[in-house]
Amino acid sequence: MSEIATGTTSLLRASLSRTGKWAASFAFISGAVGDVLNPLGPFAAYIALVAAVAAIIIAVAMVLRLVLAAKAMPALIFATSAAAIAGGVYGIQQETNSQNGVIANLVPAVAELQQSLGIVSQKVAKIEQTVTETQKTVEEVKKSTDTVAKTTEQIASTQQQQTAQGAETQKTVEAVKQTTDTVAQKTEQIASAQQQQSEQGAETQKTVEAVKQTTDTLAAGQQQQQAQAEKLQATTEQIAASIDTIAKGFAQLSAQGGAIADPKRPDEFYHNARVYELAGDMLNARRSYLAFAGFDVDAIDPYTRFAMLLRVQDGKAGAREVFGTLTEKAKAPSIKLVHLLQFDDAQRLDKLNAFIAANPDYAPAYFLLAQEFSEDRLGSQTLADKRSEAQALSKFVSYQQDGGLLKYFVDQTQLADWLDRSRSRLTALGDVLDTSRFVPTLTPMRSNAGWSMTISLPEPATAISWRLGDSGPFTDTGLMAMNDQRTGKPMPNPSFELPDSTAATTIAIKYLDIRGRETGPFDIRFDPDGALQQENKQILDQFWTSWIAFDSGGNRGLVYFTQMLSYRCAIKEVHYSLNGSALDKEIKMPPCDAKDPYAIPSDYQPYFKVKDDVKSMAVQVTYTDGTKSPVREYKRQ
Repeated sequence: MSEIATGTTSLLRASLSRTGKWAASFAFISGAVGDVLNPLGPFAAYIALVAAVAAIIIAVAMVLRLVLAAKAMPALIFATSAAAIAGGVYGIQQETNSQNGVIANLVPAVAELQQSLGIVSQKVAKIEQTVTETQKTVEEVKKSTDTVAKTTEQIASTQQQQTAQGAETQKTVEAVKQTTDTVAQKTEQIASAQQQQSEQGAETQKTVEAVKQTTDTLAAGQQQQQAQAEKLQATTEQIAASIDTIAKGFAQLSAQGGAIADPKRPDEFYHNARVYELAGDMLNARRSYLAFAGFDVDAIDPYTRFAMLLRVQDGKAGAREVFGTLTEKAKAPSIKLVHLLQFDDAQRLDKLNAFIAANPDYAPAYFLLAQEFSEDRLGSQTLADKRSEAQALSKFVSYQQDGGLLKYFVDQTQLADWLDRSRSRLTALGDVLDTSRFVPTLTPMRSNAGWSMTISLPEPATAISWRLGDSGPFTDTGLMAMNDQRTGKPMPNPSFELPDSTAATTIAIKYLDIRGRETGPFDIRFDPDGALQQENKQILDQFWTSWIAFDSGGNRGLVYFTQMLSYRCAIKEVHYSLNGSALDKEIKMPPCDAKDPYAIPSDYQPYFKVKDDVKSMAVQVTYTDGTKSPVREYKRQ
């Protein structure tokens, strides 16, 4: 700082030695001329105003380094001198109420000169006609000055983001804004004084137009400065936010190892944070993370690691407080995303969903959303949790195409870890997103008393209910006198009964998962005839060795087919052959009695006679659904 002050002082002295004399002389002459011309208008005030605005703009340009100080300093000295001398003359005029000028009051010859040149005239009517036009012009000057003030505010907003300029630039811009506001107020005062001027000349209009032109020129220059500042800001942001450049720098630094003594770039601060953190120096690690955050780089991994460090040191509340402070100044979505992760449970999930709704293409948010439904976070997952996790992970992985994830990570090893974890979990979750594979099923079982319906669910439940038809209330199946080891709660009854007269209809099933969330209803079609046939077919296929029995119960020469007869509702035809596989004979079955399907008619014999030379029997059943069983062979003992 001392070197900068010494250089500025030297530059000022040199400029004063070169331009001080002629600048002061010219400024004095300008003040004197303005005083002599005062009857035509407050030219001293106009000169002071123009010189003050010029001095402010030159000073701002020098502070923002938009022009070289060596070139701008003479102009600054001249403008400041002119503003000071002209302002002093105008002040004396106001104090002495000298409408003809201070010099004219002190030197009668000057007053006579004004009279002879026609500077002082009594043409009040003509002056009054020009007052309205003058007022409009002054208002335009005021608007132009307000535009300068707004432009200065924009520069202040732009410069606030310049990390190299820092707080000093912001204070300087605010001072410029305040000075410009003062200039605007002074302009209003001049306009008011102008209305009170009783004597004006024809040259006043030309002078005001010249002031307006000068102000427009200054405004144009200010706009050009703003454009240059915005261009500089864009370039700075591009440099600061270039994740690829930062990532490459970080990788090189990681390969070198060791902390950097005088870090300046974001990758250097992040590198130091990791080095200090791994070394257990949490204080310096914290400082380095905060310094990295000051660059407002939109990368997710530095902030997730920083948040983890804060939670270890200060708890979740402390981490939430630190990131809350960062989000007040930062624009990077990654900082806001990590901040909302420091909230608890349901509040965190709501904020995360809101963030994704506002930023639907911000890829890292989907990985973090998946963690909210993961087994590690929840302990045990419901089917809905697994599906939510799989959907979020699939969305995250989809951004990998064309390197769409690289821009969010400084440390590429962190990205690789997230991708590996995502693919591993998706493999473990399997086809959980195929909703058709994870629905309840009904297994009807017919008895002489009616139907027993057994429900099979795709996941543990705490309650089950059912409804017959498309409308009406649901009926709870109730609870069993035992606990489900998977939930630790009483096991819901997985079955219910229906009368044998139940016609074909739809049965709706719904249940509560282990988190108490209702799932369903699922509509399942129930066809009594088809269900009876399917059940009988399943039993026949499973117990085919009991279809035929030779000489059963000591009844020599008889072949019994009682089992096939009991489950005949699934049988269309039965063909057989003796001592071979020609299948040239048929067993005629009685019709199925849906009201009493397992009963054997009293007038039907479930056996037939064979000779003693029959040693084997081949049987094939054709079912009601058109399928056929394998040819089954039975040996006579």
